[in-house]
Amino acid sequence: MKKAGILIPLFSVYSENSFGVGDFGDLRLVVNWIRDTGNSVCQFLPMNEMGLGFCPYDALSSFALEPLYISLFDLTLPKDKSVKRQIDNLKNNLSHDSVYVNYKIKEEKMRLLWEIFLMSQPIVSTEFDTFKEENKYWLKDFCLYKVLKESHQGKAWYDWQDKFKNRDTEALSSAEVNNIEKINFHMWTQWQLFSQLKNVKDYANKNRVLLKGDLPILVSRDSSDVWAHREFFKLEFASGAPPDMYCAKGQRWGMPTYNWDNIIKDDFRYLREKLKFAENFYDILRVDHVVGLFRIWSIPYNDPLDNQGLHGVFDPADENRWGIHGRTILDFMQKNTKMSLCAEDLGVIPYVCTSTLKEFGIPGNDVQRWVKDWQSRHDFLGPKDYRELSV
Repeated sequence: MKKAGILIPLFSVYSENSFGVGDFGDLRLVVNWIRDTGNSVCQFLPMNEMGLGFCPYDALSSFALEPLYISLFDLTLPKDKSVKRQIDNLKNNLSHDSVYVNYKIKEEKMRLLWEIFLMSQPIVSTEFDTFKEENKYWLKDFCLYKVLKESHQGKAWYDWQDKFKNRDTEALSSAEVNNIEKINFHMWTQWQLFSQLKNVKDYANKNRVLLKGDLPILVSRDSSDVWAHREFFKLEFASGAPPDMYCAKGQRWGMPTYNWDNIIKDDFRYLREKLKFAENFYDILRVDHVVGLFRIWSIPYNDPLDNQGLHGVFDPADENRWGIHGRTILDFMQKNTKMSLCAEDLGVIPYVCTSTLKEFGIPGNDVQRWVKDWQSRHDFLGPKDYRELSV
């Protein structure tokens, strides 16, 4: 069945009710527009909380949502009118006219959220308790990571004091006790974000609009995922892409590659939890850089940055292993989610990846400018000549 839709970065779809950038409250308007124009799919860039580089593909967490996108108008506000005045003042002082995203909006929202949180004490909510219980795999680690990062002046976890960097049990327990209010604040903030985005999905489904999320293949070296589960990553490598006709030195992205052997030994729980969390918000999931599940370009971490991807190697090194490697991961993903999978397979892709996607019934991506008749006249293809299973 053919479907049509749009791809949006959320910050670009602001309304008269938002604060300089689009937020979760604006997504109902997007759903209405998609419905009224005869479309049926809305795809987002990743919603994960971003670090200082503000890149959604280099996030602080594979789970935590970005507070920049919280809708202040959709919060249950305390009776103190000063908060409402601050919200109104903030909205009046922020413009949508800037060419660039003003990321200071996040700081202002976090300041207001802290005040709302303090005024809302004590928080008695079975929904909040359920959220914490169902997300205990990642939530406490992420919130403690946020608190420790703040106490270390924003430094990356690998530059923290050794006892925190190396997760000394006694030191972490003490930090948790001493910062319980701040930890609860970050948990509460993530609950508010979770509830707002989940409500958007419910609204979209009632309007027969499908939401398509984006699962970045990698996560930032400075992330709560890597800090809490170092055994799942190969920190001696930085990910990237090999040299090609477009980049003579290749590319160096910097995020660590996965230690799939350890993830598999843990019965894929890390991947299982990511899929389970994403299901709350999405009907379809874009699998970023799907070829990286078959083999990924791995650059020695200490190789000079000027070399880009020149000195990398594929992992696994044995090409004969690529097929079973990617097949094992994709098979697990397909069997452990209700979401439909779509694979981003742009670039130079080995046949084993393309054939596996076709066998599993997972659509790949075709871009008109790149999909041509390369064998004869280099002409663009007609619609009937595209892969049947493609986006």
